[in-house]
Amino acid sequence: MAREEIGVKRYVVRLSGEERAHLEAMLRKGKHAAKTLLKARILLKADVSEAGDGLSDGAIIAQLDTNASMVCRVRKQLVEEGFAAVLSRKPHVRPSVPRIFDGEKEAKLIALSCSAPPKGYARWTLRLLEKKVVELDIVEAASDSTIGRVLKKHFEAPSQATVGDSAASRRGFRRGDGGRARSLSAPA
Repeated sequence: MAREEIGVKRYVVRLSGEERAHLEAMLRKGKHAAKTLLKARILLKADVSEAGDGLSDGAIIAQLDTNASMVCRVRKQLVEEGFAAVLSRKPHVRPSVPRIFDGEKEAKLIALSCSAPPKGYARWTLRLLEKKVVELDIVEAASDSTIGRVLKKHFEAPSQATVGDSAASRRGFRRGDGGRARSLSAPA
């Protein structure tokens, strides 16, 4: 940004008394994100109403130890989008990376992993599954770590009731001194 643009106020900040009180309360409490509090300070310093300081961008930058683009963005957002938009974050419309395996593809992967492994292998490996899902046209491409995460999500450790006796029941009995009771006499 050019030096002469720092002093020019293209977007003028005029806060109402209610908006100003809201920003001051936010700063007193300090229970918001640091960036939100910085934006509140910028708005209070840039306010040209009778209650505000009406400082130039250069003075705001010096006092708050920020940069010109931040001050310009806050001013612009207030004028174009409104007071609430400055203090809130934009919601994400969609996830940044689309999911490779949806419900149907996950089901096919699970069915494949439960089937018999290829000839010459004792069991399915993640790399074998990776090659097979591409070969069967389930997905275009997937890494072995992605396949591992999908399978881990659906397969959990078997419960003790399924496995049988727990380790505690196999420990046996102990004598009073902590040694093993090798043979127990039948109670009389």
